[in-house]
Amino acid sequence: MTMRRIWVGRVLSISAAAGLTGGGIGPASAAPPDALVAAAKQEGQLTTIALPHDWCGYGALIAAFQTKYGIHVNELNPDAGSGDEIEAIKANKGNKGPQAPDVIDVGLSFGPSAKKEGLLQPYKVSTWNSIPAASKDAEGYWYGDYYGVLAFEVNADMIDKPPADWGDLLKPEYRNAVSLAGDPRSANQAIQAVYAAGLSQSKGDASKADQTGLKFFADLNKSGNFVPVIGKAASLAQGTTPIIVRWDYNALADRDTLKGNPKVQVIVPKTGVVAGVYVQAISAYAPHPNAAKLWMEFLYSDEGQLGWLAGYCHPMRYNELVAQKKVPQALLAKLPPASAYGNAVFPTLDQQNATKDAVTKGWDQVVGANVK
Repeated sequence: MTMRRIWVGRVLSISAAAGLTGGGIGPASAAPPDALVAAAKQEGQLTTIALPHDWCGYGALIAAFQTKYGIHVNELNPDAGSGDEIEAIKANKGNKGPQAPDVIDVGLSFGPSAKKEGLLQPYKVSTWNSIPAASKDAEGYWYGDYYGVLAFEVNADMIDKPPADWGDLLKPEYRNAVSLAGDPRSANQAIQAVYAAGLSQSKGDASKADQTGLKFFADLNKSGNFVPVIGKAASLAQGTTPIIVRWDYNALADRDTLKGNPKVQVIVPKTGVVAGVYVQAISAYAPHPNAAKLWMEFLYSDEGQLGWLAGYCHPMRYNELVAQKKVPQALLAKLPPASAYGNAVFPTLDQQNATKDAVTKGWDQVVGANVK
């Protein structure tokens, strides 16, 4: 698709969303080197691409970075897709002007492929060790920034007792209630939902998750509980799809947008908690390499991580921040319990590719539900 991200419009003030005053979030966990700050200020500009202000709190993050360092942020095509970001680097290899992006924020699969093409330069931020090893390139060419987990978005006006885990969705009380937020024959979010259900049913055995997940949805369909309609905020509110399996940040945004009409509950399942990750990287041809590095330092500081969390996107250092009691209570209160994310599974690229192949090829034969 051409739009990089589908998001319900809402721009958050970082300090307000985090429950803080004075326009700040608190001290960063590690200050960037003075020499880097000076070099970045001398460059005077940072060029970003594909960062909608209402996605993951980016509007407030960009404003905070500009205020903190006095560096102008030149924003290219906020609605670009990950592929467009990569193409922008390729198209501007010899261009030091305003159309050349310094940094990118892309889907997980684009990090390794861009590295392989020589489009990225390595940089390890001061908080590098706190980024999970499975979600970063060992040499520093790309690194996970934030993630969402697949959750149940529930119309609480229609569903008296919401499901707590995947197995609950098979109960008779959820007849004609459960939907996916995409077609599992083509949409990654829906494909990963099948994997998550399978991981739960196979008690964490990833080798069986694809087939177990397909069987689970086949049973869900046979029981009459599965609704072959792509779930959205509108269908949730109308009651067509009172339970939608989707990324938690989209579900939480829907909760805000619907404003209690209907009341929305967002529940992270007890098992089969699968995370989807985006990654940051610096262009190998960045016109402002020092500003790019300073931007990364900012994003991976406590301040930047909490900024993403204010936009409902879980930063990669989330567990660490919670353990150190650095997440304001007002912000935690707007999220599912922190403990719900403790067992999140981050599928590797190989696992994602294998799941995509198994689900897209097997859905019609095993499940037989025409989702549209």
